[in-house]
Amino acid sequence: MRLVTYDAGLGAQAGVLVGEEIVPCSALDAPAGSVRGLLEAIEQPGLASLGERAVTALSERLALASVSLLAPVPNPEKIVCLGLNYSDHAVESAAHPEYVDYEAELAVVIGRAAHCVSSERALGCVAGAMPFNDVSARDLQLQNQLWTSGKAIDTFAPCGPALVTLDEIADIQDLGLRARINGEVLQEGNTREQIFGVAECVAWLSRTMTLLPGDIIATGTPAGVGASKGRFLRDGDTVEIEVDGLGSLSNRVRRE
Repeated sequence: MRLVTYDAGLGAQAGVLVGEEIVPCSALDAPAGSVRGLLEAIEQPGLASLGERAVTALSERLALASVSLLAPVPNPEKIVCLGLNYSDHAVESAAHPEYVDYEAELAVVIGRAAHCVSSERALGCVAGAMPFNDVSARDLQLQNQLWTSGKAIDTFAPCGPALVTLDEIADIQDLGLRARINGEVLQEGNTREQIFGVAECVAWLSRTMTLLPGDIIATGTPAGVGASKGRFLRDGDTVEIEVDGLGSLSNRVRRE
């Protein structure tokens, strides 16, 4: 199932993406009107049932082209971004740039509270995954060791287009991902190249903090970021982050 958050003129609403149409969750007697609310209210079997009802629903459907897609989980309690989780990116990160950069990443969204879970149980706490662009202001990022000031700026961390539940993902550790700037591929990698796999990351983080439904974990980026090339984002650029089987996230860069 593919969960989305959309705006058809009435504010943010949760829906299920079926082909090129959206079935509003409000038409499916869902227990909540937001994706985070759904994750808090029902676990994986319930989500699967919701998806099945959406496929066969004869109720209202909205054309995907007629709405604006928002971040699948627009109100997470927290977003955790992992750094240097691909060895090739760790090697290239000696650069010291001063501009806004892109980072193609796989992000996972927590579906069930996780506290001190084992690696073997960790994926059972994950609702699904989505493409994620860990936009980074390198000059601010490198002012101190915490990196927060370069990562937490409003409009950074675009993600989507949909939250794809794990039952649609054959192997989360074998997903190709890439970044395109104005159609040119500048990053390409595969999650099998991660130093620490998704399950290990979720388990480790759960020993530090309790992960809650709707929390987003961005799992690192492969080589090819702008810092290594001296090529940074400029006003008018179109950035696409694609993960195999999960869709393509497209955003236009705008100077404000």
